[in-house]
Amino acid sequence: MINHEIKVAFDEYTSLKELHKTDQDLCAEAVKAMRNSHSPYSKFRVGAALKLQSGKIIHGSNQENVAYPSGLCAERVALFHWGANHPDDPVESMAVTAHTDEFKLVKPVTSCGSCLQVMAEYEKKQGKPLRVLLYCIDGPVWIINGIENLLPFLFFEERLA
Repeated sequence: MINHEIKVAFDEYTSLKELHKTDQDLCAEAVKAMRNSHSPYSKFRVGAALKLQSGKIIHGSNQENVAYPSGLCAERVALFHWGANHPDDPVESMAVTAHTDEFKLVKPVTSCGSCLQVMAEYEKKQGKPLRVLLYCIDGPVWIINGIENLLPFLFFEERLA
């Protein structure tokens, strides 16, 4: 038997105030994106903002549907918009935040497995790690460099290319 150990790395900031102004601004854009969430069923609003190399900001918000599998997370809404409209303008950073009136969030919300796999795909496509800011409004911010730190067993099969 061989025992393997996986370690992930991320930076935690106790509040938005500790971040560089450009990161603060990107988190504010994620909050702005969250306002367009269509989440009448879960009442859990999520917003994502991508900052592209050109400086352009792309917004995404979760879009629910009464037929639950038909909905889409904020991260994938933003990334698919980027992939369809700006594929030659690399993503520098991505901020994600969430809010619900049902309870208080005390730590950042992480992306689901499907979103992480899509992030990994686009990270590979652009040939450089994706920098992700997971922002808890009035709470900590986690900054992760590279999707392998969020999804260490991401799916890639080079022979499929």
